[in-house]
Amino acid sequence: MRVGTLRGRPEEIPHAAVADAARRLPFRFRPGRVVIYLVLTVGAIFCAFPFVWMVLSSLMTREEVNAFPPTLWPGEFRWSNYSEAWNSAPFARYFLNTFFIAGVIVVGVAITSLLAAYVFARIDFPGRGAVFAMLLATLMIPFEATLVPNFIMIRNLQIYNTYYALIIPWIASVFSIFLMRQSILSIPEELFEAATLDGCGHVRILRHVVLPLMRGPIAAVSVFSFLASWNSLLWPLIITSSEGIRPIQLGLSVFVHADANEPQLLMAASAFTIAPLLAIYFLAQRQFLEGIASTGLKG
Repeated sequence: MRVGTLRGRPEEIPHAAVADAARRLPFRFRPGRVVIYLVLTVGAIFCAFPFVWMVLSSLMTREEVNAFPPTLWPGEFRWSNYSEAWNSAPFARYFLNTFFIAGVIVVGVAITSLLAAYVFARIDFPGRGAVFAMLLATLMIPFEATLVPNFIMIRNLQIYNTYYALIIPWIASVFSIFLMRQSILSIPEELFEAATLDGCGHVRILRHVVLPLMRGPIAAVSVFSFLASWNSLLWPLIITSSEGIRPIQLGLSVFVHADANEPQLLMAASAFTIAPLLAIYFLAQRQFLEGIASTGLKG
């Protein structure tokens, strides 16, 4: 912190002194803040309870899961439920398929969204606003309305029951284009002017100016795309017919119908199905939040 000047240079107060001064300030009780934190705590408990119940149920016996009144704590932790659930279906293949499909989709969405967003943000061409408005209008079309036309197109292209059918329709995202366009519009104009004066074209500006500043938005778009691909169920259900290319959610759905009488195994399968999502979110949480924060609403 800087206060005053000394011989033309600002004085600096150490951060430790600022923190010590803050601790000496008189405590002020604020009922409104207490109520806010209380409401947030109750909401967090309600949101976390289903996940806690899922994990605890996955460690119970079938009798404990079906007991009434419900048992909140297992009498004995049965970790063998996880291995039994894993061996009851080809979950290793499901996970491999899902990581491959989601990985390709994430890369495709990042590339197509960045290129399209740069065009709409920086290149002035006739009808740019109208084209972008029409692109955004497609967000209002429900997925169910495009399901049958997309299915017919996949059959006509003869890629039914292939990885292509699970990947190609989702390597472009209008929502991701919108987010990246807003982020590019928030970049100071002086950077583009300086790059233009240095003789940079659009490719070099995109590579050396835009891309280094878009790591946060790209991370946010990647997380959104990965979550959407991981949780996809309806499209894989109608576009695949063989077990070898099933993603994890479709495999879990089949497992639920096959082992409906073993609720503890269903909970165990659900637990290790969402575990990668939690791990990826916590690892990419900082970049995700930075990407959302840097996405303004300019333009």
